[in-house]
Formats: sequence, C-alpha cells, structure tokens
Amino acid sequence: MLIVSIILEAAVAVIAVLTARQGRSYMYGLAFTFSAYVLYDLARFLNWPVEGSLLSWLFLLATLTALFAVWGLYRDRRN
Repeated sequence: MLIVSIILEAAVAVIAVLTARQGRSYMYGLAFTFSAYVLYDLARFLNWPVEGSLLSWLFLLATLTALFAVWGLYRDRRN
C-alpha cells in the first residue's frame, strides 16, 4: 500500500509542476508539499535513518507551501 501511495504522491507532484509551468506559479507549493510526502514515505519504506526534528521542519515547510498554493488557488478563482 505504501508503494501505491508513493506513486500517487509523485504523480500529484509532477502534475503540480506541469500546472505551475503554465503560469500558475503558486502550484509549486503543492509540488513541494507532495514531494516532501514522497521523501517521507520513501524514508519509511527504505528504513532511512532520518531525524524526527528534520522531518518536523520538512512537514512545517510543506504545510506552509501548501497554504501558499491554496491561497493562490483561492485568489485565482476570485479573479
């Protein structure tokens, strides 16, 4: 199930990058967020020794970039 999740998260990240390249730069935020999810799940799957504090900072940054992306979507829909 974890492998399926990694594949789907990677697909979302790629689609977000493609969308961002079409002029919606805020979508890079979602690309980063889902890339962070891929990294986290890969670390779990491959048993990488990753510090908890590093993952906490990564998830905080991913949440902030997701917020930026959602705010961009909201602003885009209002215009």
